[in-house]
Amino acid sequence: MRYHGEIPEFKRRYRYLVAAVVLTFLMLMGRLWQLQVVRGPHFRQQTENNFVQEVRIPMVRGMIHDRRGRRLVQNRPSFDVYATPRFVTEASLSLLLQELKLAPELAAALDRRLKGTKGRRRYQQVLLLRDISRDQLARLETNKAELAGVSVSAVAHREYVHGNLAAHLLGYMNEISKRELKKDKEGIYHPGDLVGRYGVERMYEANLRGMVGFERVVVDASGTRHGESVARELLGTNRRVEPQPGHHLVLTLDLDLQRLVERALRRHRSGAAVVMEVKTGRILASASRPAFDPNVLTGRLSSEEYRRLIEDPHRPLLDKVVRENYFPGSTFKVVTAVAAVEEGLVDWEEKILCKRFYRKYRVPKRCSHAHGLTDLNHALIESCNIFFYTVGERVGIDRIARYARMLGLGASTGLGLNHEVSGFIPTKAWYARTKRRFRVGHTLNAAIGQGDVKVTPIQMVSLFAAIANGGRLMLPQIVERIETSDGQVVQRFEPRLRRTLPIKPATLALIQESLRGVVGHKDGTAFDVRLADIAVSGKTGTAQVARRSKKRSFWLNDHAWFASYAPSDDPEIVVVVLVEHGGRAAKVAAPAAMEIIRGYFKFVKPFYKGEAAGLPTTGAAQEESP
Repeated sequence: MRYHGEIPEFKRRYRYLVAAVVLTFLMLMGRLWQLQVVRGPHFRQQTENNFVQEVRIPMVRGMIHDRRGRRLVQNRPSFDVYATPRFVTEASLSLLLQELKLAPELAAALDRRLKGTKGRRRYQQVLLLRDISRDQLARLETNKAELAGVSVSAVAHREYVHGNLAAHLLGYMNEISKRELKKDKEGIYHPGDLVGRYGVERMYEANLRGMVGFERVVVDASGTRHGESVARELLGTNRRVEPQPGHHLVLTLDLDLQRLVERALRRHRSGAAVVMEVKTGRILASASRPAFDPNVLTGRLSSEEYRRLIEDPHRPLLDKVVRENYFPGSTFKVVTAVAAVEEGLVDWEEKILCKRFYRKYRVPKRCSHAHGLTDLNHALIESCNIFFYTVGERVGIDRIARYARMLGLGASTGLGLNHEVSGFIPTKAWYARTKRRFRVGHTLNAAIGQGDVKVTPIQMVSLFAAIANGGRLMLPQIVERIETSDGQVVQRFEPRLRRTLPIKPATLALIQESLRGVVGHKDGTAFDVRLADIAVSGKTGTAQVARRSKKRSFWLNDHAWFASYAPSDDPEIVVVVLVEHGGRAAKVAAPAAMEIIRGYFKFVKPFYKGEAAGLPTTGAAQEESP
């Protein structure tokens, strides 16, 4: 009885369920009829008249400061011209090009850029022209109503505050390439974006750039933007993503010292100079001459200006501190001396006779003059080639190479700036691989920093810092810390030790004594340019770069080196100066280095002494004082 009684109840519930489904279906059909038949023409018109456009909100790139917080690179207000290809008409494009008064080739390029944009990109803004003049801005504003699809945005443009000062170290920016855009899988960059191309601008691009924001807006068929109410109705409220500013860099560079270094090089056509803290490896100044103006390279560089830079024989675009190899000349003799003493192949008191010529082989080698009986100390002080030919032959080219690499030559220092080159230290195996017959003359040349030996100024400054600080080869450092836009420290870079040199303290002490004599002893090669109140240690190097010729030419002059540190008793800074084709080191490079050292202790060091005594320091956001 119970089983049969449940059937009527089931039928009743089933009828209710069917009725609910039918009612729901009828309601849906009624709504569809209302939307498609009754209000269809209205929505069709809205669809034709409204487009969703994504407008980029530029980020503010991080600034770059010196170690005292003074601005080296900042952002200034500028105006860029954008266009949305979908809404640009032939008439508005013609008017735009007419009002901007562009060169024919640039106008043609902009025309191609707009007409070549396809697909979804036609509804997005395309950068046409960056950093327009005030006159161009005024003309565009006057004709704004007739420039369909064109807009002008206020943006921050990169400004290098001190022109070409520290240009190679700071770097410059230019527009991202199509190939780079294809590799950008995360979609961080867009056509027309500027990216760091050189110096710390390139090295710390990811930290400096920040993140762009965007806003989705509604425009009609002519590109005119609808009001807030329409945008809210169609897109809702979450249609804007705020940009994120880039981080600031605080460099180890000191602006005052950088000025002193570049002033010391001003009399020379081409060269490089670098100053490093002895104990930390921090670079306080770095200059390559001639330099370029990063404001020009980051702006609209004309083809004529670019051609001049490329064709300049003194290579202003090349950072000679890290990117060029040079014969080190007699500055390399410290390497040969360390190898000979450490291997027990020469005694400090041993004397070797210098009669000016080394005649053991078919081609005689020469010295600057006859030094007579000379020990290692005086051979370094007076830069006697004959002594180092003799000792170098005992040591051999492979052991010279081993000690050179131990001291940091023949390999990148790890600075990571401007595609640093590694220099070159030859060995017997290298001569065999290159099918060049090895001769003893190769060893003799290497012993005095000639032949196939090549180094960079950054390597030499690291080497002499290691000698000065007692055998600690430091990693060169150019950035002290990274900060947020409100001054919070993101990352701080502490001094880093590459390695402790396995050299006896007694050997280093003897080398230090000789380097002091180069400047302080009456027979020293740099005695004539010594400073009265500061004891300087160093080594001159006049590196021959071409065969001697009676024809006088700048390009046949020797390279002039001076590698030094001061004060001799408690070294604080290392200064290396290279003057390309400058001639005699004692007359050219050494005076420039002395000028830098004098300026450091007179103008720069007093500030840091005051800072240590408790004077207020400057934060990264503080402006440079007048």
